[in-house]
Parts: sequence; C-alpha cells; structure tokens
Amino acid sequence: MSEPGGTSRRLPGRVLTILALEPDAPAIEFEGRWHSWRELSMVIDRLDESLKNAGVGRQAPIGMLLRNTPSMVGAMLAAVATERSIVTLNPHQGDAKIARDILEVRAPVILATARDWERDAVRSAARESTALGIVLTGDPIDPVRVVPGLERPGPGPHRGPAPGVAVEMLTSGTTGPPKRIPLATSVFERTILAAGDHYRKKGDGDRSPRLKQGVAIVSSPFVHMSGLFRTLLNVCEGRKMALLPRFAVEPWVALVRRHRPRAVSLVPAALRMVLDADVEPADLSSIEVVTSGTAKLEPEIQIAFERRFAIPVLPSYGATEFAGGVAGWTLTLHREWGEKKRGSVGRPQPGREIRVVAQDSGEPVAADETGLIEIRSGGEATWQRTTDLGRIDADGFLWIAGRSDDAILRGGFKIMPDDVRRALLLHPAVREASVVGLSDPRLGQVPVAAVELHDSAAVGGDEILAFAREHLTSYQAPAAIRIVPALPRTPSLKVSQEGVRALFEDGSS
Repeated sequence: MSEPGGTSRRLPGRVLTILALEPDAPAIEFEGRWHSWRELSMVIDRLDESLKNAGVGRQAPIGMLLRNTPSMVGAMLAAVATERSIVTLNPHQGDAKIARDILEVRAPVILATARDWERDAVRSAARESTALGIVLTGDPIDPVRVVPGLERPGPGPHRGPAPGVAVEMLTSGTTGPPKRIPLATSVFERTILAAGDHYRKKGDGDRSPRLKQGVAIVSSPFVHMSGLFRTLLNVCEGRKMALLPRFAVEPWVALVRRHRPRAVSLVPAALRMVLDADVEPADLSSIEVVTSGTAKLEPEIQIAFERRFAIPVLPSYGATEFAGGVAGWTLTLHREWGEKKRGSVGRPQPGREIRVVAQDSGEPVAADETGLIEIRSGGEATWQRTTDLGRIDADGFLWIAGRSDDAILRGGFKIMPDDVRRALLLHPAVREASVVGLSDPRLGQVPVAAVELHDSAAVGGDEILAFAREHLTSYQAPAAIRIVPALPRTPSLKVSQEGVRALFEDGSS
C-alpha cells in the first residue's frame, strides 16, 4: 500500500512519518501539561535500544500493563513501529490477579509505569517469569529504564515471536473470563483506513500525512480496544489528544470547554453519567456529534441526551477480532433515518460486509430474521462468525439482539437476558439492570438480576420482581433480584456479567 506521493501507508511507516513531521509540536495533553511528538519518539528510540541491548529482537511479544499515560502511548507506538507485538495486561486488577496474568502470558518482556513496578506482586511475578523488566519513568529526558535485577530475559519458558501480530488483545471479560485475541498489523491498517473513510468529510480524499487542527479527547482505557484503537487512529491521522487516566464527568467537561472539540466519543455508561451530572448544555456547545460504542445504547438514553444537548448521538458496533468498528451511523444517515431506525447500530462501515446466518444451518437468513452475525473485510473470501445475535432490515441497518452464549436454558426454555433486562427497565425506579444465568440442580440454569435504582427511588426487590412477572412469561422471571448501589463494571464501563454473577455466588444474596 502507498500513500499519494509514494509515502508508505503501512502502519509502522505511517506512525514514524507522523512523528517526524513537526517533532516539537504538541501531541498529548495530560494532567495539565503538553507532551510533544519528539517525546513520543524518544520513548520509541529508548525502548527499542533497551530491547536490542537485552537481546529482544523484532516480532517479540511485550507484556504491557496498559495505563493511560503519554509514555504508554509512546510504548505502544514503539511496539507498532518496530514490529513487536503488544500483549495486553490489565493493571486495574488486584495484585493476585495481575500476578497470575503475568505468569500466564509468559512474555519475555514486562513493561509498566513506575506506579505499577512499585507493586510487589508485579515485581515478584516478573522475576518468577524471568522476564526483562522495563519501567516507563514519565521523565521526558530519561523515559525508559531497565528494572534492576530484571536486565535480560531468563531461560523462560517464554512465548515465541509473533510475526505480523500487532496486539494480543485482552477482551473485556463482560460475559466470562477474558481471553486474548491475536490481531494482525494488517487488521489495524484496514480498520484505521475504514474509520478514516467513515468519518472523513465528503469530497476530502486527501490522506497524505499531516498534523491536523483540533484536539481529540481520549478517556477510554488503553486496555480496552476502544482506547487503544482510537489512540492509534489519532496518531495516524496526525491529531492532538487530550488524555484522561479514566473517564470522569468533571475533568471530561473541563477538557471539552477548553478544547472545543466538534466530535467526541462516549460509551453508553458515560453518556448516562453526563446526563445524571446535569451538565449545562452551553458547556458542550462546540460538539456537533457524539459516537457511542462498546456496549448497547438504550434508545431512551440516546433520546434524552439529544433532547438535552441538541447533539446527535451515533451508535456503533465493533468487534475485537476486527480491531474496532464494524458498523455505525453517519450524520447523513442520522438526518435521514434517525427517528425511524432508533435502536439500530447503523450500516456497515466502508470495507466491511455483514450478514446474518441461521444458528443451526449457517445459511444466510432473510431480512429482519435474527441469527448470528458474520463479518468480512476488504473483499476477503472468508466470513468470520461472531457470537453476537442480530438482524439486518430491508434498508440495510443492523440491529443487535444479544449474544448467543448469553442464552439461559431454564428447564428446556431458552431465555435471552436482554429480554428480561428490558422488562426490568420499564419500572420507573430502575436505573439500570443486568441479568445473568446461575446453575440450578433441577432446571439447569435460572436467571437472576442485579438492579441499580435511581437516586430518589425507595423500592424493594420483591416489588420489582412482581412488576417483572407482569411483563414476562413465567419462565423468564428472575429467580432472585438483588438491588445494588452500583453495578460492577469493567475498565471500559461495561457491566461485568462475571461481577454480577459473583454477587449471587458469594452466598450473600
């Protein structure tokens, strides 16, 4: 692939080209300070030098405890630019869990911020795995150091090289134990180009590398695909970023007021948080569009946000296996179809094909019939099946209907958790709900629900259960309801089904 004028459009070349355009220009704002493109380049150079000195060559996997910091952006870019692979590790976990993860990935290199190297569990696990230890100091002059006592990879056993793999992405773990999915550099290249085409203004076909005006706000965690992908996309597009360690309403609004972005991205939970915080519409007056993904966006939340702030919200659908977005809305689609297709995640993005097949036969189904979603990119011959259920209507819009592996089989009856959840949301006191299946010795599985109430609500689980029974068939009704102050969530603010299940399995329900 080549850019107009012959510049390489491969991801490593694109990253290095952007960083070299104006090295001293601002690149990332973090905690009130701007970091330049040169500082990112310095992380790349120093990290590459440290790895080479320790005998770690190209295509080697690097276990990264991904925190939202500028130096971690540099480390991610270093892996991409030097064709090594990122093995994602989630630092937002307890010490015992992160230690187990470090040992399980068997990476020859463990990289983390100084904050995480202060954890005894991280040091002990890296030492036991005989990994090279790399610390990101946060110092712009001396950004990368080797951890004393972990100067070289030991005898292992370590995982071998991963040719062509950019990231082994840890899934969010919303429905079960997280797993790692290998994503090729070519997948990121296709997705970044598709995203650029999807959001590029009509008639603007110029993809030549240049630094752009405006600032993108990044608040999604790097350990989740949305944060990692959007960061890479912004770098490849030459766009400055304002980076938050995590999403919180007040600092996010402060960044919006200061940088006046025209487009922002908010996951559904963040949309709700902005609404609940009673943010003044004037504070968001620069925003022309909000994109929302990673989890299902309830139409009621979309309507409430659009009415309060007069900003169109564009839902989207993505899959980790495709390194990000697969389907979405544009402003043009929103203007024409927004009211009629409320609840849809839009149409396939450029370069994507989506179809729905029957769960039993695997054959494509007719319009508006529900089945398993399959995706392919760039004219590839092979369709990749997801575990997501959905339908495509006669106008080509995709509707998500849950996950096939979420289905609860209660005494032979199939229950989709989302059907039960929607019934619970009809109760005026219920702010949010999550439904999971628990093992049952007689029926196989039974549904249970954790419920988060509106602040002023004062109702009990029995009342909500009675209400649910009026709106569901008998076998769909939850066997138990637990009211919680807040639903357990992953770092990307998705509701964690494993966390909900633990509420009932710990014996305290």
